[in-house]
Amino acid sequence: MAVDKRNSEKYHLIIDAAVTVIAKHGYHHAQVSKIAKEAGVADGTIYLYFKNKEDILISLFRLKMGTFITTIEKRLETCFDAKEKLRFLVEMHLSQLAEQPDLAVVTQLELRQSARELRLKINDVLKGYVQVMENVIDEGKAEGIFQEQLDTKLARQMLFGTLDEIVTNWVMKEGKFDLESLSQETYHMLLTGFQKSS
Repeated sequence: MAVDKRNSEKYHLIIDAAVTVIAKHGYHHAQVSKIAKEAGVADGTIYLYFKNKEDILISLFRLKMGTFITTIEKRLETCFDAKEKLRFLVEMHLSQLAEQPDLAVVTQLELRQSARELRLKINDVLKGYVQVMENVIDEGKAEGIFQEQLDTKLARQMLFGTLDEIVTNWVMKEGKFDLESLSQETYHMLLTGFQKSS
């Protein structure tokens, strides 16, 4: 059984190494030995922190997504209204993954090729982010900015699905276009779909 050492430097070192190795070789070819070598630790050290390779993948997604959600929630507190929060969500989603191309490869491609049980665990981690998005949409409806009859879940699917597809396209094209430059147009298109007509 792996011990809980999630706050240690080595734990984070292994997570970062796993992102690099999985992005480069793919999840199925990312042996624990390759991750250990990238992290500069012995193979056996990995098992002090993780049960197996699947545990590494889930842990890295949990850690990166947890950090992402915390950052977003703190920033959203400073936003004036739901419109500003929507803009920030779009900008943050695209900029975070543009700044971490290896992580983008892992989240957009490798996580989706994993076994069904693994994907279910990943969906569990995503629930926090989904909730943040739904909260913003509900706030917009309560503030009278977004249409009252807007279906929150459908609107969130549209928001997440749009961002997800843009990032996947960027990853598939190996980062050959400026991902962050699409944030304003994406925001305006989503806002047009959500907001009350004047």
